[in-house]
Amino acid sequence: MEQTYQYAWILPFVPLPVPMLIGVGLLLFPTATKDLRRMWAFPSILLLSIVMIFSTNLSIQQINSSSIYQYVWSWTLDNDFSLEFGYLIDPLTSIMSMLVTTVGIMVLIYSDNYMAHDQGYLRFFAYMSLFSTSMLGLVTSSNLIQIYIFWELVGMCSYLLIGFWFTRPPAANACQKAFVTNRVGDFGLLLGILGFYWITGSFEFRDLFEILNNLIYNNEVNFPFVTLCAALLFAGAVAKSAQFPLHVWLPDAMEGPTPISALIHAATMVAAGIFLVARLLPLFIVIPYIMNFISLIGIITLLLGATLALAQKDIKRGLAYSTMSQLGYMMLALGMGSYRSALFHLITHAYSKALLFLGSGSIIHSMETIVGYSPDKSQNMVLMGGLTKHVPITKTSFLLGTLSLCGIPPLACFWSKDEILNDSWLYSPIFAIIAWATAGLTAFYMFRIYLLTFEGHLNVHFQNYSGNQNTSFYSISLWGKGCSKRINKTFSLLRMNNNESFSSFSKKTYRSDENVRKKNGGPPFINILHFDNQKPFSYPYESDNTMLFPLLLLVLFTLFVGSLGIPFNEKGTDLDILSKWLAPSINLLHQKSEDSADWYEFLKDAIFSVSIAYFGIFLASFLYKPIYSSFKTFDLINSFVKLGPKRKCWDKILNALYDWSYNRAYIDAFYTTSFTGGIRELAQLTHFFDRRVIDGITNGVGIMSFFVGEGIKYVGGGRISSYLFFYFSCVSIFLLVYYFNTF
Repeated sequence: MEQTYQYAWILPFVPLPVPMLIGVGLLLFPTATKDLRRMWAFPSILLLSIVMIFSTNLSIQQINSSSIYQYVWSWTLDNDFSLEFGYLIDPLTSIMSMLVTTVGIMVLIYSDNYMAHDQGYLRFFAYMSLFSTSMLGLVTSSNLIQIYIFWELVGMCSYLLIGFWFTRPPAANACQKAFVTNRVGDFGLLLGILGFYWITGSFEFRDLFEILNNLIYNNEVNFPFVTLCAALLFAGAVAKSAQFPLHVWLPDAMEGPTPISALIHAATMVAAGIFLVARLLPLFIVIPYIMNFISLIGIITLLLGATLALAQKDIKRGLAYSTMSQLGYMMLALGMGSYRSALFHLITHAYSKALLFLGSGSIIHSMETIVGYSPDKSQNMVLMGGLTKHVPITKTSFLLGTLSLCGIPPLACFWSKDEILNDSWLYSPIFAIIAWATAGLTAFYMFRIYLLTFEGHLNVHFQNYSGNQNTSFYSISLWGKGCSKRINKTFSLLRMNNNESFSSFSKKTYRSDENVRKKNGGPPFINILHFDNQKPFSYPYESDNTMLFPLLLLVLFTLFVGSLGIPFNEKGTDLDILSKWLAPSINLLHQKSEDSADWYEFLKDAIFSVSIAYFGIFLASFLYKPIYSSFKTFDLINSFVKLGPKRKCWDKILNALYDWSYNRAYIDAFYTTSFTGGIRELAQLTHFFDRRVIDGITNGVGIMSFFVGEGIKYVGGGRISSYLFFYFSCVSIFLLVYYFNTF
């Protein structure tokens, strides 16, 4: 076992030969390297598989022995300064390395087919291997300086991957936005690292924690300054994990390829902020104000992310806001001191969200066969629907991932989210109410995504994909901008602008066409559009096996990874696997590993959370399920229409909620106006000051010199008598002035 730990330093460097060899090959043998580009997927997967096997071995040893191993060597030595590098193997390291490698392998297998026809295939795999190296280096770092180095490398890889299709303006803008936003947090992280080095004189975690605890216990440190430095450290995690208010980069980052979204923005890079807070939790836990601040940011983020996901039409952006909300749950758990619950949810969410993102990639891949490559159309859920019979495997896997994220037992996220919800009651009833309400919102918007994507009819270009090419197509929308008086005008509008298509929320309500309503037997509140199919079409089809294989493996993880936290002993006297795994870290936090509760207590606590999840699913089904469903909604809708003035009030509430969600809570607009606009105004003011004041002084001195020189030129004639006359005249004037002032 000791020998295994000694060779753990090689983990980050195993994937590194791939980008190096690709770079050398493109420089020396560009034609051959491009012709054999598909072969580079194999070494990428093979090397990361080696890391996964090694990480699995380390994880098993961690569970069996409950030990922590650290090895460091000196980089620089001086009388007043010492910098060491090394690696740290503990439960947190083994958990993160397992996530990075397992999800990374699934994504690489998936990407071999997904990116097969892309001209940047080689560049994609080079970036992916470089990212894996950076992330593995981050999670095995033994001190803050080493973490910061790999932290920046991870940010650089994220920038390159988000802007992978840099010729597209949205992708170029998105990577710049992610880069600038993360620079704000990274600058705070750097200041926090330097501040704690000034306080403790060390970058090493163990030394840092012990020295700071002693200083605080003996009251030998400026506590406000310590709090400020801790807040600056937390700022780095806020930016990297897309926490409020530095979350604005995450939805725009969906402009990158979908496999990137699955790896970086669902399971690994956004989890780096959670990893940093978990790693530094022994430091934060002795500063109560910081713990309260972490929990506050977490509760704001989870609620904000859930509300912003309600009206999104882009499937990947909806999942991005879901990721933001779930990261908020993890941050809330860390702020409450629930170390185990946070890491448990980190594990379960990573696999479930990776499944959902890869499933969305399979959906987008299928949609592109119909509408051609157009992200605005192939990712727009409004133009989907009715995909169940065309992509059944993708549909089943996506449904399981959705149910897991909703917290439905016995899927993975149920076990972890339920722990966080129960812990929140002990921390703050207000936070608990918000967290439980957000669990219902999660079930609602996730099933909204599922129903819009797979149920009903396929809405692309308003064609009928029911199998009858010569029949008409009826599109049904609740509260939608559908049948107004001029159907042709609406058809043109919807064809031109996808953003004005069907939605459960809208700013206006329209009266449905009476003839169409009578023909289809629908209630007056349901808007029904009728268009004739005019063009031939092609059916969407299931993705290739190389894309479906990772989905099936991730389904297994989604089904069974929650068993890590399940008490297998009926009496609950033994700790579960996860608690044994995390025992060294929990002991470092001076917390006790509590025995798992018995099944009766667990089920009693879970009833409420599951009930809220089912309510959210029912509400989404009520609003988004096709009209010809088993639910008898007609009478309910008709009674709702007859509410009169209350209906108008309800519409205003829905419209306000829609505007809030669709416009991203106006936060992006606020940043654009205040920061972007303010910086431009400041730049213009600085430019004016430079031209008019700085340059004005310089130019003024030159002009004055010119006029003085011109004047002296006419005075100086070369005659000594004139010079003497001028000299004595000045002296006489001076003497006269002096004489009159004296008397």
